Amino acid sequence: MVGLDDVKLTISTLDIESTDAIPKTFNLEQNFPNPFNPTTAIQYHIPFDSHVKLIIYDLLGHEVSTIVDENKVIGNHIIQWNGKDNLGQVVSGGIYFYKLQAGEFTRTRKMVLLK
Repeated sequence: MVGLDDVKLTISTLDIESTDAIPKTFNLEQNFPNPFNPTTAIQYHIPFDSHVKLIIYDLLGHEVSTIVDENKVIGNHIIQWNGKDNLGQVVSGGIYFYKLQAGEFTRTRKMVLLK
């Protein structure tokens, strides 16, 4: 018979913290692929929960599509753009800009849609 004095209980913790998991600063990556047809991925990083807007503009600065306009949690995010405007119409080939606004952070990058 086994007594309580014969049983050992070992408790340990697993540290899964990664320095890459939580971004330290806001960042907007270059879309991939670029040039693209028909879809592209846009990655951005936010260091704390924020309201995020990601808007696509044409070469003349007209808004084409709002692909994100919501509160997002801290972390790394990827969104796909399908080359369509806010009305669901396929846009023409050309140069487009995408702009990320989150908190006080704003960054704009250029991408090319090939047809």
